[in-house]
Amino acid sequence: MVDTSSRSAQDIDVAVTALSKRRRIWLLTVASLDVLMVIASMVALNAALPDIAVHTSATQGQLTWIVDGYTLALACLLLPAGALGDRYGRRGALLAGLAIFALASVAPVLLDSPMQIIVARAVAGVGAALVMPATLSLLTAAFPKSERNKAVGIWAGVSGSGAVVGFLGTGVLLHYFSWHSIFYMFAAGAAVMFVATFTIGSSRDETAAPIDWVGAALIASAIAIFVLGVVEAPVRGWTDPIVVGCMAGGVVLGAVFAWVQLRREHPLLDVRLFRRPDFATGAVGITFLFLANFGFFFVEMQFMQLVMGYSALQTAFALSPLAIPVLVLGASLHLYLPKVGLRFAVSVGLALIAVGLLCMRLLDADSTYIDLMWPLLIAASGIGLCTAPTTSAIMNAVPDEKQGVASAVNDATREVGAAVGIAVAGSILAAVYHGTLAPKLADFPAEVRDTATDSLAYAQSIADRLGPEGARLTSLAEDAFMYATSQALLVLALVLIAGSVFVAVWSPGRDGQQWAVIRRRLSPRAPAAGQPEHHRVDDGGDRGRCVGSGSGRHRRGGDQPD
Repeated sequence: MVDTSSRSAQDIDVAVTALSKRRRIWLLTVASLDVLMVIASMVALNAALPDIAVHTSATQGQLTWIVDGYTLALACLLLPAGALGDRYGRRGALLAGLAIFALASVAPVLLDSPMQIIVARAVAGVGAALVMPATLSLLTAAFPKSERNKAVGIWAGVSGSGAVVGFLGTGVLLHYFSWHSIFYMFAAGAAVMFVATFTIGSSRDETAAPIDWVGAALIASAIAIFVLGVVEAPVRGWTDPIVVGCMAGGVVLGAVFAWVQLRREHPLLDVRLFRRPDFATGAVGITFLFLANFGFFFVEMQFMQLVMGYSALQTAFALSPLAIPVLVLGASLHLYLPKVGLRFAVSVGLALIAVGLLCMRLLDADSTYIDLMWPLLIAASGIGLCTAPTTSAIMNAVPDEKQGVASAVNDATREVGAAVGIAVAGSILAAVYHGTLAPKLADFPAEVRDTATDSLAYAQSIADRLGPEGARLTSLAEDAFMYATSQALLVLALVLIAGSVFVAVWSPGRDGQQWAVIRRRLSPRAPAAGQPEHHRVDDGGDRGRCVGSGSGRHRRGGDQPD
């Protein structure tokens, strides 16, 4: 496989360039723990929402924004935050992010009205936006090319396990303490990591151009408005004018951002990178991966708790084995990726997740944990197989001085994919459940029909008060929920299959080349005289990139930022 990574002339702290193996391992540990905390915070409050509702009198809409306010702020600020780290120093950005995250995490303990918690979570998302790109770009700047894929693979494996760790940590805390303990945990964790981060070196682009604030405002607005529409879709409906307007507005602003960036001398993000097959594969692969992952978690956790009868803690422990394939395959990226190539790893990984989700459609109310575990492990193997390669493809496609922005693209696609996945799965689950159950409750009182068709949890709570009819209501509601779950999983699987097909067709293979028929259609030029074809990486029409020279430096074509 052609190595597409590079080393560029950027200003790197001597403490980074001269790191011993032990110090590089310590840097990797700190960076991985930082990103683990940020990812875990995305999902940690889900299990605590019922307790928060009781203690703060939060409405369902407010509960939704307690979770999504964090994701929205994180997603829309990642690219500007990555650029800030590249220009002013990645460790400084990381420290600032950890400080903001810690203060915002402790605030809900002191100010616990619903609106105050929403604001605090959004501020924590701002801190997380500074943390995420800085962790990955510090690694790619510090590790030599020969070790970079291994480091990126471990980082990706840890971040891919963040959701499971978040579920597990929350389950344990809520079993013994109140919901406030979650915020104490994140505040204390951020404080510890703040101190640990002082022990690592920094890096930045000494000759960086001024930050493109117009581009930063455009992309932040585009992502914020689009994600706002996606988040509101399950509540308002996908055809609601506000939802359609937000999503369309986000797409239009994204197009304006791309138009502006193509005309900037020093763009925030060189959008021509998306014409490169490796960069596009990474971005598309991560988006599809996180769309399916978070949509699956949203649906399957409800199945485990409401149908299988698991507590939040039991659910967390039941899901914890998913982290094993993700961590193992992430840490071994440097072993299998050169042998199988990006195309095979990502397309097969997405297909395996789809197979796992399709197998989960066979589950019913009488299924055991063993029945659930084997399709979970199939899906987890697919997650592990494509998580690290997609991240590596994005990071290796850009020069070192732009690693913060590349890391931000990697992170932003994760957040947008996660938001869309939850919205799509939630909408399908709610619509199919209501549409399936409502006709079967014609002989029940109107107040029972209205409440029971809202959710399975409501139906079960009503059934406990209905006497003999309660058992029939529970059975009907569970059947409707299982059918709705099956349909949601089917849609997620079909999305994954579409992503797998795209990657199989578009992605470069083990030799770093796209399929010959794709190359001929997109770039019919022959290689320069005397230049072996395998030394030229097709980028979908832009100038090729020469790999390798006597000095070991890599010369990049005109499609790269300054």
